[in-house]
Amino acid sequence: MAQQLLTQNTFKKAIAALILTVGAGSALSVQAADEINIYSDRQAFLMKPILDAFTEDTGIKVNIVFAKSGLIQRLKSEGLNSPADLMLTSNVSNLTRAVEAGVTQKVDDPVINKNVPAKYRDENGQWFGLTTRARVIYTSKERVKPGEIKTYEDMADPKFAGRICTRKGDHTYNVALIASMIAHHGEADTKQWLEGVKANLARKPQGNDRAQVKAVKEGVCDIAVGNTYYYGKMLTNDEQRAWAESVNIVYPNQDGRGSHVNISGMVMTKSSPNHESALKLMRFLTEDHAQKIYAEQNFEFPVKQGVSASKVVDHWGEFKADDIALSKVDQYRKRAAMMVNEVGYND
Repeated sequence: MAQQLLTQNTFKKAIAALILTVGAGSALSVQAADEINIYSDRQAFLMKPILDAFTEDTGIKVNIVFAKSGLIQRLKSEGLNSPADLMLTSNVSNLTRAVEAGVTQKVDDPVINKNVPAKYRDENGQWFGLTTRARVIYTSKERVKPGEIKTYEDMADPKFAGRICTRKGDHTYNVALIASMIAHHGEADTKQWLEGVKANLARKPQGNDRAQVKAVKEGVCDIAVGNTYYYGKMLTNDEQRAWAESVNIVYPNQDGRGSHVNISGMVMTKSSPNHESALKLMRFLTEDHAQKIYAEQNFEFPVKQGVSASKVVDHWGEFKADDIALSKVDQYRKRAAMMVNEVGYND
């Protein structure tokens, strides 16, 4: 059965239609065993093959609404009348924000708990990781010697003055990294570190992760910070391959705590009208088949142990990931965001 894929441009119209059918007691409410409704900020090209496979296996239709932002507020405003069963999102901060907004419900399922390691799920069963990605350091093959920079802490070394590029400090990816530094080093040392990184910037923070690698290729800087999956995206893009080929991937802190990782993940909504079918999909997303599709489609690392990464990712080599629970890291999210402003990182 084909999915109903809705673009962000039709988001409001789709939501209105869904609310009307729920209010009328038809379609979404009476076909609870046969349909599931998802709100997602994960891209269509990634989710479609996974959800198609689920529908083929179970006969359960999946309706999905894509939007880059605003999903949590939408769920909050809709309340218990929301037609959404699940929310899929691209980082742990959005998962915890959903919990804080009161739009999730606890899921205690032995299959999901077995497939998703404890460090990548909420201890109270409110959210679950589906994939991971490392926040790595990219270094110029021409201007940075192997081993010259090994840790996040090294980024604050004055010898790298004028040589580092990053996106804005208050972007969720960088906030999570800063939060992890607070979790490991405390606020005072982390603030000093962040001031050091700012002092070493080659330019005002701007652009996305790929733009930083492009800047290394163009000689604007020698060192950049980005998520691993963007490297795979660049390598498979004819226009961007040269950017990726100009840098080496450095997995930071391999002799210590390991590299910071973040997750994509899922929650079951508090309003879920199709609870049992939604639970089936949650299980499916953590099993081998879906985990493998995630790995192949978006160059991410599966959360389930034993599922291999894509061949492209395998070429980058194995790395040690930070073992700290992401729920602990996210406790420092708000403080990390404040710290970015305090040091004037984006100025």
